[in-house]
Amino acid sequence: MTQATDDPAPAGKQMLSERVYDRLRSDVLHGMFAPGAALKPQELAQQQGVSLAVVRETLVRMVGDGLAVRLPNRGFATPALSDRRWQQITEARLTVEPEMLRLAIERGDLEWETRVRAAHHRLARTPQFDPDHDEYYSDAWVEAHRGFHRALLEGCGNSILLETFDRLWTASELARRLATHRSADRSASDEHSDLERAALARDPAATAALVRHLSRTTAALSPRD
Repeated sequence: MTQATDDPAPAGKQMLSERVYDRLRSDVLHGMFAPGAALKPQELAQQQGVSLAVVRETLVRMVGDGLAVRLPNRGFATPALSDRRWQQITEARLTVEPEMLRLAIERGDLEWETRVRAAHHRLARTPQFDPDHDEYYSDAWVEAHRGFHRALLEGCGNSILLETFDRLWTASELARRLATHRSADRSASDEHSDLERAALARDPAATAALVRHLSRTTAALSPRD
């Protein structure tokens, strides 16, 4: 395929960048690139039929979203299972989210309880895996999963903390996808049900349940003998 060299108009370039980003993001999240695999701009540009500039812009954006890393020689790759970033993201989430949940339990009203119940019902009724790719989360489940976790924390009433949650959630998406291959015996649905029950019972133990839930994903990515 011939590599594009023309510089499109700003609106067209933005649409083109979004298309390339969406495609590459999907490929990474659905395992088309192994953990630690090189993301070569020249090859990607040829495959997508776009300029190197568009691909490099996409890869920089993916680094910011936790879907790629910069190599010492200024190249790009998908994050490795052992990438220290996963531990750092989990540390940040363990610092922020349990406190948000504590505040939500303290401040949440009936509207919050209703949203949590509805979000958990949607998550529990949404098929977890893509029927065409059994080992990968379905897009509908991914959205329902995020919706449930966010609903739990929205009762905190702090928009700045919720913005922090949104950033950390995006950054940890690939870790969740990778961990599912290494924790087949884990029952995420039971963990979510436990979280819902504890939060709506205003049980302080809900924060400990959230800590365990978040920690298990990172533990699944730890080196194995």
